[in-house]
Formats: sequence, structure tokens, C-alpha cells
Amino acid sequence: MNRTVGEAAHAVLTAADPRAKVKAARAAARDWRLGRLDFRFDVAMPDRPARPAVPELLPPNRMPKRGRGGSERGRIALIHSLAHIEFVAIDLAFDAVGRFGAEFPRGFTDDWMAVGADEAMHFALVERRLNRLGSFYGAMPAHDGLWEAAFATRHDAMARLAVVPMVLEARGLDVTPQTIERFASADDEPTVRILRRILTDEVRHVAAGTRWYGWACIRDSLDPASTWQALVSSYFRGIIKPPFNDSARAAAGLTRDFYGPLADMNVTGHTA
Repeated sequence: MNRTVGEAAHAVLTAADPRAKVKAARAAARDWRLGRLDFRFDVAMPDRPARPAVPELLPPNRMPKRGRGGSERGRIALIHSLAHIEFVAIDLAFDAVGRFGAEFPRGFTDDWMAVGADEAMHFALVERRLNRLGSFYGAMPAHDGLWEAAFATRHDAMARLAVVPMVLEARGLDVTPQTIERFASADDEPTVRILRRILTDEVRHVAAGTRWYGWACIRDSLDPASTWQALVSSYFRGIIKPPFNDSARAAAGLTRDFYGPLADMNVTGHTA
């Protein structure tokens, strides 16, 4: 009997060691692509994934300031933060599969398995770059804000899609071009190449979230933009604020009628 999708996703989430998690993610995505996993969701996902002993996880407001990445030390700190984001993103993708896949057509599992494989590859690239700069993943503290958002939306697939890909990952589209410029100005071409690859892939990831969110809105006869704004207001602790990479967001199907009204309200105190 084949492993199930639920078992494969659970194996990723319960792997604590970073390399074991990457290996489990690649195996799950490969087995799904090759038809080796049964389309069943028979294992409950953990509320929290397994984590290695380091990095130390701190609340976002206790994180040390990284600076702007001008010095080599600052660049290493920024790369470390990127490694942590990509590490958590592996779990976010497979948790979406295992927790919510039964609510959607098979294409949802197709998409998030592929996203999970991408995130594992991103983490491996960034970790390798850290090592070549004389550091390692876990050398510095990291914050747990990404998983806090996952935990808050663990009972609501639409809230998860609204907050994780359509807010948090979309923010990556906004800030990564400036991060690329910082590393380019420091003549760090290897990191620039990695970040460009990540930016290209993240457009597809935000697109997957936006597409399946839209599918759920059609299924439930909901207005996409106003429902998204209500979900984000309920489940997202931060604020929606510029600058926005409008072109990359639009390429992912996330148009300004979603986030513009919330951003305007945060600036002016009322809707435009």
C-alpha cells in the first residue's frame, strides 16, 4: 500500500533537522508527482512543526536589529533571516497540503507540493551560501511570526490562503527587489542570483494562493476582495502598508483592489 498524502506531509512537519526536512519535502513532492502517494488525508497535522535546537526563536519585537546589510556581518545576518523564512516556508506549504487538501480538488495538492519542493530548494541554496560565508543556520536568533500566522489560521483554509501567501509571501515580492539591490551594491553576485531565483518562484507561489482563494470564493459565493479584507483584518496582526511591488503582485493575480483599501485605511485612518 502506498503512503498517503497526509502521511507524507506529516513526515515533513515532524522532521526537526533542517537537512532531514529538506529530504522529506523533496521525497513527498517527488512521490506525489510520480503517483506514489494515495490521495488521502488520514493523519492530523501537528499544531507546531518540529524544530531544531537552534536557532533560538524570539518574538519579533525582541529580535536584534540587523542594520541595512552594508557590512559583511549585516549581510550574513540578513541571509540568516532569509534562511529561516525559507525553512519555515517548507512547513507552511506541507501543512497547507495535509491540513486543507481534502477541501480542494487535486490541483491544490499539485500546487502546494510543488511550492514545498521550491521552498526546500530555496532553503538549501541560502544555507549553502551562509556556510560559504563562514556561518550556519542557527548561528543567530530568528522570530516565529510566520508560524504564528499559520497557527492562527489552522482551522480556516480561506484565512490561511488570505494571510500566508496573499499577505506574508506577497510582502516578499515587495521587499526582495530592494534586498537584491543591497547585495548587488556589495558585489555579492552569488546571493543576488539566489534572490532572483527566489523572487521568480515566489510570484508563482503567491499566484497559487490567490488562485485557490478565488476558487473557494466562487465555491462559497463570496466577494473575493471584501472577504479577503475581512479575513486579513481578523487574522493578521500586522498592518498592510506600502511600498508595494504592484507589477509582481498583479502578475500573481493579487490586484490592488484587494490590498489598496486596507493600505489606505492604515495611512488615513479611514477607507478611501
